[in-house]
Amino acid sequence: MERPQNLNVTPRAAIVVILLFHAVGLIGLSIPISRTLFFQIVPFHLLLMLAVIILSHHKFNSRFGIFILIIFWFGFIAEWVGVHKGWLFGNYAYGKTLGLKLFDIPLMIGVNWFLLVYAVGVTMQRIRLKSAFFRVITGAAVLVLLDLLIEPVAIKFDYWHWVNNIIPLKNYICWFLVSAGMLYVFEWFNFKKQSKVAPVLLVTEFVFFGVLEVVIRL
Repeated sequence: MERPQNLNVTPRAAIVVILLFHAVGLIGLSIPISRTLFFQIVPFHLLLMLAVIILSHHKFNSRFGIFILIIFWFGFIAEWVGVHKGWLFGNYAYGKTLGLKLFDIPLMIGVNWFLLVYAVGVTMQRIRLKSAFFRVITGAAVLVLLDLLIEPVAIKFDYWHWVNNIIPLKNYICWFLVSAGMLYVFEWFNFKKQSKVAPVLLVTEFVFFGVLEVVIRL
């Protein structure tokens, strides 16, 4: 079952939405007086990015829907194991910013994992690394680099918190392994080459969290 053609979003329109809403979010989170309001908007921002990615995906069908669900639950379960068992990532707990929780895990964390994995998977696809193994490994390394930028912002903005404010090396190792597992799933689904929308989202995320990290250090 494919998406009706009239629901398609052109790559140009999708990129405009991504850049515009990240720019607005960046400004809102950078100004202390508006920060509380923009914390409340974070889950809706993630849902908007999810809609943009889904509607701009070439040849949306039930297979792509299954992929979304697999990555969503893969990420959600990994986070549950991390928070409740401590086997992954380290000792941490989620705050209020990511919104509604199930078993102490924000539902938006599954959405976030999908967005990141899809963005990196398509980026690796577009740079034409011939080896699927190297695409997975390189993509996982890229996600670890992004997490390095996300962590200080996440702690400051109540996304999540670490025990004693110490981010263990285990977190980055597990980010790499979990990311590699999800990217392997992306490779297994073997989607037809996608547009530059997802790579733009990835680059925008790097800029977004990179600038916010500078802001919170000022």
